[in-house]
Amino acid sequence: MFRFVLIASAVLACAFAANPYNQDAGAYITKSGADISPEGNYNYQYETSNGIAAQESGIGGNHAQGGFSWYSPEGELVQISYLADENGYQPQGNLLPTPPPIPAAILKSLEYIRTHPQYVEPAQRGPSRKIFG
Repeated sequence: MFRFVLIASAVLACAFAANPYNQDAGAYITKSGADISPEGNYNYQYETSNGIAAQESGIGGNHAQGGFSWYSPEGELVQISYLADENGYQPQGNLLPTPPPIPAAILKSLEYIRTHPQYVEPAQRGPSRKIFG
């Protein structure tokens, strides 16, 4: 019986250690609002108790702009704003990756190509042949 209690205790200890309490599991909505007009304009916003927030406004099917934010596991506030229109979805934020800068040698090469266009020879006519039949 002692072995059973010992093994059961060990299993329970491992189960509790593997599944730490998640503070976000108990999050609830602290602020919420939405408005939709008959013309198609809309806006909504919400905030939760764990720091997640979002808002958006737009004209249904044509244009939308908004943003959302949350706190990273390190405690840093992450904010993303966006615009969605005929040019597509355009997010902006400090968390989004950006391309590396173009190396100076490549910029110099592109400038050289721009200022020295390639010469294209005019097409030459081949010999003319007449076929008699």
